[in-house]
Amino acid sequence: MTDKIVVLVTCASAGQARRIARALVERRLAACGNVLQAPVQSIYRWKRKVESAKEALLILKTTQRRFAAVERAVRRLHTYEVPEIIAVPIAGGSREYLKWISESVRPASS
Repeated sequence: MTDKIVVLVTCASAGQARRIARALVERRLAACGNVLQAPVQSIYRWKRKVESAKEALLILKTTQRRFAAVERAVRRLHTYEVPEIIAVPIAGGSREYLKWISESVRPASS
């Protein structure tokens, strides 16, 4: 197991997903954000009703240590009352890629 995680965030649109991804990468909270913009068809229960929506899926790569800051930033930038913010551990990966994630989310040295 590594200290790296994938964070899944469904968004109201691909534009919203891109804005969130750019903000998190610029702030070094995520190394990368992938936006899957072919509409994701979501079916969910909300306020006692079964709903359906077309959404975009944002996939972020970061570290466990940065998750709390990622969650706060997504909540501030997202339009949903209760945005999906799910962290999934990365069990393994290429050493070079995992190192790149660490370096990309490390605060810039002064």
